[in-house]
Amino acid sequence: MSQKKWQPVLLSISRKSESWPADLASRYPFSVPVIQSLTKIKFTAPVTFLIGENGSGKSTFLEALAVASEVPFAGSNHSFDDGSLASARLLAISLRLSWTRRLRQGMFMRAEDFFGYLKRRARDDARIIRERIELNGPPTAPAVTDRSTHIDEQTAERLIQTHDTLSHGESFLELFASRVVRRGLFLLDEPEAPLSPRRQLTMLSLLTDAVAHGAQFIIATHSPILLSFPGAVILSCDESPMKEMKYDELDLVAFTRDFLNKPERYLRHINRDS
Repeated sequence: MSQKKWQPVLLSISRKSESWPADLASRYPFSVPVIQSLTKIKFTAPVTFLIGENGSGKSTFLEALAVASEVPFAGSNHSFDDGSLASARLLAISLRLSWTRRLRQGMFMRAEDFFGYLKRRARDDARIIRERIELNGPPTAPAVTDRSTHIDEQTAERLIQTHDTLSHGESFLELFASRVVRRGLFLLDEPEAPLSPRRQLTMLSLLTDAVAHGAQFIIATHSPILLSFPGAVILSCDESPMKEMKYDELDLVAFTRDFLNKPERYLRHINRDS
């Protein structure tokens, strides 16, 4: 499928009223400049990147979008009981999403939640195994090695070890490739965190294939490699309201290029005694 035939799953996001509720406007996350100035953002490309310095609001915006879109969460908790998403849930209530066709296919993943997701999946698999044994009965009763721990947790510990043969980055890419479906919405927060530069190129290849099958991505990132994805829209959260930027205009690209060309220019300022 060519990009000309690609159609967005999510068309736009805006706030439900002209201004934020008066009792919330001065509270986090509504007080973050990029959230304060949010009006309407249209998604016109298969891949939209959110960039910005730490604290700019890109992750907060992405989390609220994930809650509002109701896509599955790849984390240790679900969106409704994850304490770290309390402010995102508050913001999500005030957002309006416009769809080509309402879908709940896709995934939201924060890099720091990856192993939590694996543990949750292992616990779910352990529960299924136990229920099948209870229903059908094993040939011999399974040995209980630790009566202080639920049998599901014991099984989950064994299952999670199956992922030890892969590195963090390899496991992340394997999960990503297995979860991508056609016409899904995928929201990723700093997916480059577990990936080496070469693995980030692999990620670009996976993105290309997914987009060819109709997937849509909104990604918060600091990676100049990922940001090079052809045809992507780059929105800067350092600007208020968000501003579309060209790749070669990005400070992080210029800084990375300058550092790699002349690292000694920066390293000479480091206190070697610290």
